[in-house]
Order: sequence, then structure tokens, then C-alpha cells
Amino acid sequence: MNTTISKDKITLLTKKGMKEFKREIVQLENDKQRVLKSLRDLDKTMGRDERLSRIELLAELDIIDSKIDDKKLVLSTSKLLPKKRSQIRVAIGSVVDLIDRHGHFFRFKLVDSVEADPSDGRISTLSPLGKNLIGKSIKDTVEWGNGKRINQFQLVRIT
Repeated sequence: MNTTISKDKITLLTKKGMKEFKREIVQLENDKQRVLKSLRDLDKTMGRDERLSRIELLAELDIIDSKIDDKKLVLSTSKLLPKKRSQIRVAIGSVVDLIDRHGHFFRFKLVDSVEADPSDGRISTLSPLGKNLIGKSIKDTVEWGNGKRINQFQLVRIT
């Protein structure tokens, strides 16, 4: 997840998204402790190979710190999605049921881009499908595609 967040932008997250961010921060903090321990162990031996390892570990530590800062910034500017959502029009936080022209059923939840994970059924409101779903009502037809192929879905339910 690429997190380019400004301090004045409020990010709406699901409970699951909040938990994932907190879990990722804990994991990154553990990784940071592991790298710091490796650095302390390297400080005891300072051969040429160890100096190169130290440079690599410092770079890894810098990346971890950056990721921790980004995730903490997202959490500090986040609010939970409102529980009450319109079931008439699609908005961020809506769960939509779609059927394609072959009768295949799809269910997606519209979320902020920092929480999007299409393999888990969470799509960004900034994605092509997400943009086309916003504001739609039940029985509306939604089209999206990559230029060569246009996909058509019918919106059958909003929760």
C-alpha cells in the first residue's frame, strides 16, 4: 500500500482497515528491533564485510522508520467509516452487489485508496470501477474498462 497522505486530509477507514494498519505498525516495530539488534551485534566486530552489512542494515532501518511514520500519519488522520450509510446511493463505505452480463456475482466494498485490496473485495473509490459506482442506485448499469474491453455490471444491492 502506497500511503501519500497529507496532515490535513481525513482518511475514512473500516474497522478492518484500522486493525490492519495497527498490526502493520506492530510488525514494523518488531522488524526495527530486529535490525537494531543486528546493528548492535555488528558493532562488536568491525571488519570490511561487517561495515557493508552495517550500511545495508542502516538503509533497511531507514525504510522501516519511513513506513512506520507513514502508517502512523494515516492513523492520526483517520476516522472510522460512519455506520449509517445510504442504501439508496453508493458512497464510500458502501458494500455493493453486482452482476455481469454472464450472470456472475461480485461483491465489493468501496474504501479509501490506502485501504484498497481488490483480492479481499475492497476497491478504492479512485479506481475506475469505484469512480463509476459512486452515486449510482440499484438497477443502474455500471461500465468500466481498460480501453480495449468494456465491462458492464448491473448494481443489484447496496448495503
